Amino acid sequence: MIIRLERRFRRYGYTIGRLIIGDYSCDTLEDTVREGGVKIPHMTAIPAGRYEVVITQSPRFGCPMPLLLNVPGFSGVRIHWGNTAKDTDGCILVGENKAKGQVLNSRKTYRVVQGLIKELLRKEKLYIDVVNL
Repeated sequence: MIIRLERRFRRYGYTIGRLIIGDYSCDTLEDTVREGGVKIPHMTAIPAGRYEVVITQSPRFGCPMPLLLNVPGFSGVRIHWGNTAKDTDGCILVGENKAKGQVLNSRKTYRVVQGLIKELLRKEKLYIDVVNL
C-alpha cells in the first residue's frame, strides 16, 4: 500500500502539505523544502521520494510511532503531532492548517492517522510517496 504526501505550499520557514491515506486526508506541516540537497540541521524537510513506513518505539516520545526508513541524510523521521515548524526537526506533523504556518488539532488528527497506518501495516508493507507540487 502507498500513502501520499503532497507538498502544496512551500514557504520560508515551513511547508504545508496534504497527507492522503485511502479516502482520508489531513494537512501536514514540515520544515522548509530545500532544493539541490542543501540541508540545514533541524530546519530542512526530507527529500521527496518513496519511503517505507513502519511503527517502532520512539525514544523521544516514549511510545510506538510511524517511522520513515532510509531517508537520505536523515534519521528518526516520524509522523507525529505538533503545531509549528519548531516541532518538526525534519519530521511530518499532521493536523488542520487553519492558521498560517501551523497545524491545529494535531493530537486528535495524529490518533486517526496512526490508527489507519497500524491497520494498513497489518495487511502489507506500507510506503509513503513524498511529492513536491
